[in-house]
Amino acid sequence: MIRIQQMKLKPGHTPEAVEEKAAKTLRLAPEQIASCNVVKQSIDARKKPEIWFSYVVDVTLKNGSEENVIRRCRNNSVSLVKPVVYRFPEPGTQSARHRLVIIGMGPAGLFCGYLLARAGYRPILLERGKDVQSRTRDVENFWGGGPCLPDSNVQFGEGGAGTFSDGKLNTLIKDKEGRSGEVLRILVEHGAPSRILYENKPHIGTDILSEVVKNMREQILSWGGEVHFNARVDQLLLEKDEIIGVTCADGREFLSEAVILAIGHSARDTFEMLEQKQIPMEAKSFAVGLRVEHPQALINLSQYADEWPEQLPPASYKLTAKTEEGRGVYSFCMCPGGYVVNASSEEGRLAVNGMSYSRRDGKNANSAIIVTVTPEDFQLYAGSSGGPLAGIAFQRMLEEKAWNIGGGRIPVQRYGEFAEKPKGQKKQRVPADFLPCMKGEYTFADLRPLFPAPLRKAFMEGMEAFDRMIPGFADDAVCLAGVESRTSSPVRITRQDDFQSTIKGLYPCGEGAGYAGGITSAAIDGMKIAEAIAKRYKII
Repeated sequence: MIRIQQMKLKPGHTPEAVEEKAAKTLRLAPEQIASCNVVKQSIDARKKPEIWFSYVVDVTLKNGSEENVIRRCRNNSVSLVKPVVYRFPEPGTQSARHRLVIIGMGPAGLFCGYLLARAGYRPILLERGKDVQSRTRDVENFWGGGPCLPDSNVQFGEGGAGTFSDGKLNTLIKDKEGRSGEVLRILVEHGAPSRILYENKPHIGTDILSEVVKNMREQILSWGGEVHFNARVDQLLLEKDEIIGVTCADGREFLSEAVILAIGHSARDTFEMLEQKQIPMEAKSFAVGLRVEHPQALINLSQYADEWPEQLPPASYKLTAKTEEGRGVYSFCMCPGGYVVNASSEEGRLAVNGMSYSRRDGKNANSAIIVTVTPEDFQLYAGSSGGPLAGIAFQRMLEEKAWNIGGGRIPVQRYGEFAEKPKGQKKQRVPADFLPCMKGEYTFADLRPLFPAPLRKAFMEGMEAFDRMIPGFADDAVCLAGVESRTSSPVRITRQDDFQSTIKGLYPCGEGAGYAGGITSAAIDGMKIAEAIAKRYKII
């Protein structure tokens, strides 16, 4: 197969233009090409206002030697490639008396269960929350002023926390085994748009992702798997250093020699149970900060220039900086045309997240601007005595402050007030009457007491650095909302090279266990666990 890199076409080109440009690059007639598949599409705006779509395409020929074609075209962007095909391992030789159990139906648990069900293992999936349709109704009721249900909210329920986000699928994982491509292929097979197979920054959107999740669940059931909702696991059943099953809060018991812990990053009560069971865990660094909203038009102007083709999507950004004290500050979960959402899961505590629908047609852009925090910070600022759950104590401290500041509603403040800028230094790119786009009740309040002074200072240093990259980023009227505290798991459930805990048969998995960050990487970790189990056990 021939791969062509950096093949550029103008936005608005016809579908046929890709194959025509590939044929021209290879010095072939279009009829000599058997297939021309887009592997990746990205936007090249480095020389704006001149903007291009940049493609990577794979070409197969009807006749002729691919090596001869490459030699003849004399182009450094052309090479031979061997397709990467994902392969699930053959079943192992060890017998199991019981079906395996997966705790959690976020991306890690869902993809782990999907692959095992497809291979014939008939897994049992236990989800503490509700099915995605019921969960969506509960979340929308909460955003409208109703109660926050402890097991059915933005964090908990079928699909996990990623279901109420932008549905971003990009990952930095090096993928020699083809797992990332298999994740995207499975999503498309169950209702995601086919463009995610080649977009440089693929996304689905909350509205489509929820339907995809439902379709994957129904496929698991058709293959003989079981799915139990409202099944919060509150006990592990252990014999010496081996797992033999789990017990749910309502008394249901499931026996198994293999239990996958795909609990998500917000299952604080489950982490507490694991600590009581002396399951090896450790506190890990993560990041906290505020959601920052700008007019989407401002971001488009910065990334695309004054006039940009309508074929381009709402612009995004990815920003990083380092403070004078050496803390990292960076943008996280950027949502073009999106909404800031109330992502709380505990009474008396408030957390926010970002979300976009598939069309990304909201008037505002938002992202979390977050500052790295370490176990040393947990002890210094939250009074933690250490231990694996120290980061949870730190999160809860911030979320309680956010709840109190906003009186239970999302607290919002303009950046100029937060940064206490002297009069006469006001910037004008963002209108003074700019308002946030939110899912959930909000109120303007003073966010300055939320963070300890060093973290607040680091946040402002990052904002000012980003303003030099995107003019207007730190304008006075920009809206901040807090607190963004659930960026990743504050805990790592340690595991060995075979993916098991020191408790035999217990497999920590995904973002909650500290081995992923985002939908795709969590799904890939779930796939790795499924592969490890398949290599070990016969099909039951």
